[in-house]
Amino acid sequence: MNRSTTPTRVLVVCTGNICRSPTAEAVLRAELTKARLSIEVQSAGTENYHVGSAPDSRSIRHAKLRGYDLSNLRASQISDADFHAFDLILVADNLNLSVLRRRCPAELHYKLALFLEDQQLPDPYYGQAAGFETVLDLVEERAATLVSVWSADI
Repeated sequence: MNRSTTPTRVLVVCTGNICRSPTAEAVLRAELTKARLSIEVQSAGTENYHVGSAPDSRSIRHAKLRGYDLSNLRASQISDADFHAFDLILVADNLNLSVLRRRCPAELHYKLALFLEDQQLPDPYYGQAAGFETVLDLVEERAATLVSVWSADI
């Protein structure tokens, strides 16, 4: 996606859709609300491990401490229709980006990008509390940047 184009629908993707992508979904929504931008944000996983499940309790807890509510989100798996339905698909890491590049029609590859642009968003699932805090720090910083760029575009 051309960086100067403001999307109307954004999908954030990680592996299971219970840590990184729901965190990014909630933070992006909060930033968009503050900026009064009407952009739809959803999240999904490349795998179906947790479809229908709430985010990881640690993600919920750490996000809540910063004022984000993940408790009503439920994991889903990306579908082929999503490549057409979303203007921008922001991916947590290179492994999931590879998965999406294989699944996504070649003419839509321009919609795929790493969430952090030039680095991977670390997966906190197998780690300690500090990993969830790091994810929040990185997501908050990037969400603020994205919303600033999108606001300037309008």
